[in-house]
Amino acid sequence: MGMIAVIDYGMGNLRSVSKALEHVDDRSRVEIAHEPDRILRADRVVFPGQGAIRDSMSELQRLELLEVVQEVARTKPFLGICLGMQALLETSDENGGVEGLGVFPGRVRHFRDGFREAGIEAPGKVPLMGWVPVRQTMEHPLWAGIPDNSWFYFVHSYFVELLPGVTSGVSHYGLDFTATVARENIFATQFHPEKSQRAGLELLSNFTRWDGTR
Repeated sequence: MGMIAVIDYGMGNLRSVSKALEHVDDRSRVEIAHEPDRILRADRVVFPGQGAIRDSMSELQRLELLEVVQEVARTKPFLGICLGMQALLETSDENGGVEGLGVFPGRVRHFRDGFREAGIEAPGKVPLMGWVPVRQTMEHPLWAGIPDNSWFYFVHSYFVELLPGVTSGVSHYGLDFTATVARENIFATQFHPEKSQRAGLELLSNFTRWDGTR
């Protein structure tokens, strides 16, 4: 039996994520973990998150998990969710500017700044909260069985700009933004797969069987 570690740094919807993983995979043991050694021993790692990125980075540092997350993002099948995707980038404009983990190049920006720069009216309220389709922009094992332009559930005020070569899914809210990123053993989503019904559960199921290769 393999083990999936869901990283607990006080900033994620841990119970919903772990229960969804248990629902789609009866072969693996799902553990909510904050101890570095348990996370490093896992076969697969999920990095969830919600809230403010400054608090998230501070908690990762306090728990001595910054290097652990960077290590497992290099070596194991790795799934980032929501803030767990944004924290993988180099920088975020949130909280006046916060340095991320630098796993991916790029910047996280507020929707209103993006709308203003693009010269467009806000298409609705910020944060974006609701169902939005995702256009798949590269083939990937985690997209298996999920039709292109399937709808997923988003809750966020900040967005990841389009990243050449690693954006694997694109959504639109006044402007195009990165819905998913993928590179080697990493896949990360801005949306919440654990809240996205069939398509989200299919993606999580694919992750539990993924060996981290393309």
